[in-house]
Amino acid sequence: MGAAIWMYLKVFLVGGLLCVLGEVLILKTKFTPARILVAYITAGVFLSAVGLYGPLVSFAGAGATVPLTGFGHALAQGVLHAVQENGILGAFTGGLTATAGGITAAIFFGFIAAVLFRPKPKT
Repeated sequence: MGAAIWMYLKVFLVGGLLCVLGEVLILKTKFTPARILVAYITAGVFLSAVGLYGPLVSFAGAGATVPLTGFGHALAQGVLHAVQENGILGAFTGGLTATAGGITAAIFFGFIAAVLFRPKPKT
């Protein structure tokens, strides 16, 4: 029981800190949300490439894999794995192969939301 609570706490704190950092960037800088999202993905790729994001994933689990930095980490790990298996061609195919499930889910649930709800124009 105590181990589960500790894991939930780690997930909440790491994921929460990543979200707080994004909110601070939105409120205190002139970066657009789109640029912040791209920066998060790029940071995940970079931190994964230098070997720093893997230990964070091992420590925090979903707290590190669910935010967009985790998507960047998955891209980088997919490319590394595919390059080892397929050579240089894996650099072009590995990222999409590793993240295909998440991309498919985003498209599917976005479509379902578009079908079920009627958007209202801003006034």
